[in-house]
Amino acid sequence: MNVLLKATNLTKRYDGRGGCVDVNLDVYPGEVLCIVGESGSGKSTLLNALALRANVDSGALKYTTREGETLDLLTLTEPRKRLLSRTEWGFVHQNARDGLRRNVSAGANIGEPLMAIGARHYGRLRETAADWMNRVELDAARIDELPSAFSGGMQQRLQITRNLVTGPRLVFMDELTAGLDVSVQARLLDLLRTLTSKLHLACVIVTHDIGVARLLAHRLMVMKDGRVVESGLTDQVLDDPQYPYTQTLVASVLPV
Repeated sequence: MNVLLKATNLTKRYDGRGGCVDVNLDVYPGEVLCIVGESGSGKSTLLNALALRANVDSGALKYTTREGETLDLLTLTEPRKRLLSRTEWGFVHQNARDGLRRNVSAGANIGEPLMAIGARHYGRLRETAADWMNRVELDAARIDELPSAFSGGMQQRLQITRNLVTGPRLVFMDELTAGLDVSVQARLLDLLRTLTSKLHLACVIVTHDIGVARLLAHRLMVMKDGRVVESGLTDQVLDDPQYPYTQTLVASVLPV
């Protein structure tokens, strides 16, 4: 299977310090990769670098398109980056309000990404929006309501829908369950597990919550002080951690 996204010695520094340093990773089609670590470990810096939301100091970053073309992401023009983000990628923010248009309806939030790639038929746009609301367990009868009328968990579902409606192959997710009640988190994670499987969707998920990684991820990367200290299959890393920091991290949240 061809690699979808490949990073080689990827480095992004802040004020001379490493936000992420010499990171190597591969993401395959349909794979969920979780990046875990405590606050300040560099995981969000890495996510933003991978998603081209932060300039990279050194290293290489390659992506293979639907057509089989391998792109050098660090040399792409701005128009090509925008096209990639509209057609093949998605980005789910930690705070749903950062990923939604708050002054337009739920239906418009879902329809806008489709309009950005050429869809124009109002009836079909509305029908697609209603269908997607049902798929993520939002009441389609609320299609004309503003995002502010929805709860935090529902807003996160709406943001996820806005990202998935165009059929991306790769979605980046940043601490998507942060601030949500435990019961809301559980329903959201169950929905995500179903969607990633059905859509054969590749995801790179940043989280401090090992429970999220256990539930969603095929593979796991552990970061500390800007570097990847351990990686492997999720169950392998969590059940038999080799690096002392990983052992401490796992022991702090999972029963022995």
